[in-house]
Amino acid sequence: MEQLEKVEKLRERANVTYEEAKEALEASGWDLLDAMVYLEKQGKVKSPAQETYTTNYEEQTQYVSVKDKVQEQEETGSESFFKKLSRFAKILLQKSKDNSFYITRRDEEIFHMPVWALALLLLFTWKLLIPVMIVALFFECRYSFKGKDNLDGVNKAMDKASDLADRVKDGYEKL
Repeated sequence: MEQLEKVEKLRERANVTYEEAKEALEASGWDLLDAMVYLEKQGKVKSPAQETYTTNYEEQTQYVSVKDKVQEQEETGSESFFKKLSRFAKILLQKSKDNSFYITRRDEEIFHMPVWALALLLLFTWKLLIPVMIVALFFECRYSFKGKDNLDGVNKAMDKASDLADRVKDGYEKL
């Protein structure tokens, strides 16, 4: 390799001027490695960072403590599906205890029960109960929900169903 090429290569690698590269090469007999060492000793080039590599195997634990895993999940705030489901069921049960289902006829209360009881009745006797409730609409029965929660939306839907039954009944009577 020519002297000019060596100076250029050293200048690029050591990030020094042409003069400093030429001086280092001349002082080291035009050997690139010796020139780099010469520049390091003068403090013009930083020595490379110390890096080590090993082929030693570090044993890793395969098992994680359940207590640690639970604590980690609590800290990250991630909930399991079943935990979310149980929280939802608890809220639903509380709301069904706090609210009641009312049946009125001509502004007189006929019957009322907690929403959870209505849900159980519907669950087990829906084939009978739904047609009976629809027929009762034609006999001027009205349904509503009352309780701690804001149930205006549900009550509006119940009122619309009652109004529809009244219009159908009036239309039938006109025939």
